[in-house]
Amino acid sequence: MSQRRVAVIQAGTSLFDTPRTLDRMEAHCHAAAAEGVELAVFPEAYIGGYPKGLTFGAILGSRFPEGRDDYLRYWKSAIAVPGPETARIGSFAAKMKAHLVVGVIEREGATLYCTALFFGPDGSLMGKHRKLMPTGTERLVWGHGDGSTIPVFETEVGHIGAAICWENYMPDLRQSMYARGVNLWCAPTVDEREIWQASMRHIAYEGRTFVLSACQYLTRADAPEAYDCHQGNDPKTVLIRGGSIIVNPLGEIVAGPVYDREAIITADIDLDDVIRGKYDLDVAGHYSRPDIFNLRVNNCVQSPVSFSDPAPSLPMPDVESL
Repeated sequence: MSQRRVAVIQAGTSLFDTPRTLDRMEAHCHAAAAEGVELAVFPEAYIGGYPKGLTFGAILGSRFPEGRDDYLRYWKSAIAVPGPETARIGSFAAKMKAHLVVGVIEREGATLYCTALFFGPDGSLMGKHRKLMPTGTERLVWGHGDGSTIPVFETEVGHIGAAICWENYMPDLRQSMYARGVNLWCAPTVDEREIWQASMRHIAYEGRTFVLSACQYLTRADAPEAYDCHQGNDPKTVLIRGGSIIVNPLGEIVAGPVYDREAIITADIDLDDVIRGKYDLDVAGHYSRPDIFNLRVNNCVQSPVSFSDPAPSLPMPDVESL
């Protein structure tokens, strides 16, 4: 069956309160399930938060103690993958009997990553994609992903992949995903600008893929009182205004954009439209020129430290001598 119902969830984080954000996510998943959604996409950094407006106490050449405290608070809001939070998100997918894609702040050791997680309708964590290139000040608080997490999952609802926010502007990343046959391009973001709509339409048209872009809607009220952002302290101040959309393979917007409120935005799509679109443009097939251009993707895990042998076992203590 080529007919599918998909959704983008425009919602905000409860900043620095991950349990509460998970409660909010559960409510959105319940509402989406009532609409018969088979795939739902949540925004970038939805679990763990996108602390827009914080400086993290940094200027060029200097870092200040308050920024270290902000980073510690952010780190404590992040999640391990896998971990108890991913198990709970998996339960949402299982109750929905749907696929979920959600942006999280992933904690590994002391480093944070902006990550997209993929869940199956049985609740399983299928895999993840770590953002390859944090943008601007994001580089201060997020690490870089590598080529080992650029998956495209072949599922019963389509071939699902994700590019996070400004990764969508990386031509080589796009081409690598087109070559893997993506037809449900998920674009979690916090980019609220009007030009983002043009970018999503371009990718849909270029790749002849459906694009599902979920953006946060976040206000100052979603942040704790102790949140020194440059936009000020009025609870009504909008920090991220949304703009979530769904686009078809001919670049036509079929749902959204929606601004200035939380929303579940759905569309009924026909995956056969992907093949109809590639009739005259398949940039990873008949419209490519491999005799002139060639892209090599390093999809190996990159580790800063490797060991040729397993860590030696420590001798067990003599209990009687203790």
